[in-house]
Amino acid sequence: MAANNVAQIHGFGQSIWLDFIDREIISSGKLKQLIDVDGIRGVTSNPAIFEKAISSSSDYDADIAALKSETDNEKLFFEIAIKDIQAAADLFKGVYEESNKVDGYVSLEVSPFLALDTEGTAKQAEELWKKVDRENVMIKIPGTKPGLAAIQQSIAKGININVTLLFSLERYEEVTEAYIAGLEEHLAAGHKIDHISSVASFFLSRIDVVVDPILEAKGEKELYGEVAIASAKKAYEIYKRVFSSERWQKLAEQGAQPQRLLWASTGSKNPAFKDTKYVEALIGPDTVDTVPLETVDAFRDHGVAANTLEADLDKATEILAKLPSLGIDLAAVTQQLEDEGIEKFNKPFEKLLNAIETQKNK
Repeated sequence: MAANNVAQIHGFGQSIWLDFIDREIISSGKLKQLIDVDGIRGVTSNPAIFEKAISSSSDYDADIAALKSETDNEKLFFEIAIKDIQAAADLFKGVYEESNKVDGYVSLEVSPFLALDTEGTAKQAEELWKKVDRENVMIKIPGTKPGLAAIQQSIAKGININVTLLFSLERYEEVTEAYIAGLEEHLAAGHKIDHISSVASFFLSRIDVVVDPILEAKGEKELYGEVAIASAKKAYEIYKRVFSSERWQKLAEQGAQPQRLLWASTGSKNPAFKDTKYVEALIGPDTVDTVPLETVDAFRDHGVAANTLEADLDKATEILAKLPSLGIDLAAVTQQLEDEGIEKFNKPFEKLLNAIETQKNK
């Protein structure tokens, strides 16, 4: 029997995480099967994923009924979400231990309403970390400008952080600084740093959704679907530079783990593209790719695993250098995407809290 296409990716140094969670995938044994058969090495969740899980099934009705005296629906949500996160984290404990704390993480995001609130984010990140009470959990914090200080503060407290909603190379480099500064603080306070883990989630397909129509209007069809991949390849260059610096080596000597890049939004949003396009283009060492279930299924069926991340780096540089002459301001595009990204999580979170309120009143 041929090796599983998804499982093969890990041979190239990349960890595949699942961008999905609900109670059914845990209780049915499907998540355990994905770990055992496909080599899935972690899970990410977000407000939109939980909104779909809670609104579209009756699996959570009993929990909501039991907690209906809780007047704060956001608190109620986190109570029931934490159950799923804990159960998933327990399933991944073996991966966490076997990988020496590199993989096996399950991510839970702070309230999207806090995306521009440094203190609120840092406070909730610490509360969620303590409530989940699993060493193989990451708390997701958006990599907004106000989020940077919250990321540093959280790392300085020894909390594992998944930095989400990254679109720009400049912001990504600022995130690496927040991580390193947080580790330095934790170490200076007399603590060990070898248990702290973090990923920086770089969002891909949404970039092309915005840029490709402009390229079409300019007659630049050969650049379709290439700008996000080019950006990701340049981000990997930054990663390699930052995490080989003298400053980093001092932390590495104390057991620090580099903050890996995580490719997010890797499901193809353009039906003209191959459905495994973004996964296939960015396979390489010391990275993570979080993929939705349908993309896992697609890659298992017809994906091609190969070391592609560091191929055509000159082409990636050329693509990004060409954009200004086409009237594309990538900095403006990525800021627009960050703003929209916050809203894309706010709306389902509001919908989720309303659904909980409706369920409580049944």
